Amino acid sequence: MNPRRLTPSMSLLVAFEAAARHLSFTRAAAELSLTQSAVSRQVQALEELLEVPLFRREGRKIALTDTGAMYQREVSGALQRISSASLQAIAYRTGGGSLHLASLPTFAAKWLMPRMNSFYGAHPGILVHMHSRVKEFDLALAGMDAAIGVGDGVRPGLVSYPLIDEVVVPVISPALRKALPMKSPADISQHLLLLVAARPYVWKDWFVSQGLPVNRMRLGPQFELTSHLIQAVASGIGVGLLPAFLVEDELRNGVLETAFDLPLRTGAAYHLFIPPEKLSLRPIMAFRDWLLEQRDGSPRRAQDQPIPLTPA
Repeated sequence: MNPRRLTPSMSLLVAFEAAARHLSFTRAAAELSLTQSAVSRQVQALEELLEVPLFRREGRKIALTDTGAMYQREVSGALQRISSASLQAIAYRTGGGSLHLASLPTFAAKWLMPRMNSFYGAHPGILVHMHSRVKEFDLALAGMDAAIGVGDGVRPGLVSYPLIDEVVVPVISPALRKALPMKSPADISQHLLLLVAARPYVWKDWFVSQGLPVNRMRLGPQFELTSHLIQAVASGIGVGLLPAFLVEDELRNGVLETAFDLPLRTGAAYHLFIPPEKLSLRPIMAFRDWLLEQRDGSPRRAQDQPIPLTPA
């Protein structure tokens, strides 16, 4: 096979990506400062090179074929990564640069973002682009340079740095506590027990740690986001088992109260994950070093040896 067929020119890819995003040759042409006919010819040339139709022409309108939609997803991510790499290369002249960070959204909102002003004060030339992710994913395919997640710290092909050990505490709204007072931990069974969907066994572990019968649990609704769980507890739906550091503001302001001062160390921790090939990039090194300075206590030693990458 002709290698050129697998590596179309940048001009063809840029024209296709713009046309696919706008579903219009005219709007793509305006964005690229080209004529409508020039964009149309470049897209046609790409289709002839690949020997597959990427668009359906419907009068004056265009629509992506199934193959075109797949190609757009892949090409858009690749062009974004090329653009980001070029910006970083240019910014290195002044000691700047950027990185794309994926993080659990509640961790980012509650812990990371309040501290980011400190990072920008120390590294004014580096930009951290924030993205939200709840589940594990392939950083390379998503165009991410690093990620923050929770678990045992083992992700194939990534180096992990522990940040905060997860310690959860049962929390309740003042109104619900007043409506259904509790005198002992066993009384928590009279409430709906709310939890994050990704951690379905955390209430069972807490009951076992307190010597309480698991069959007395009244499991309530599950939530994908920890922030939604916090809001549900604050509204009085039930009792939540939440990482203590993520509800510090609510406890301080009286929006939530500790149901019982009986924390549970889950054995999981929040970690920073970085592909080993990116550890030498200046923006990533700066962010990693700053983030490790922010962590509290004495976390476990970072895993130095990456494990071979497998699909996330």
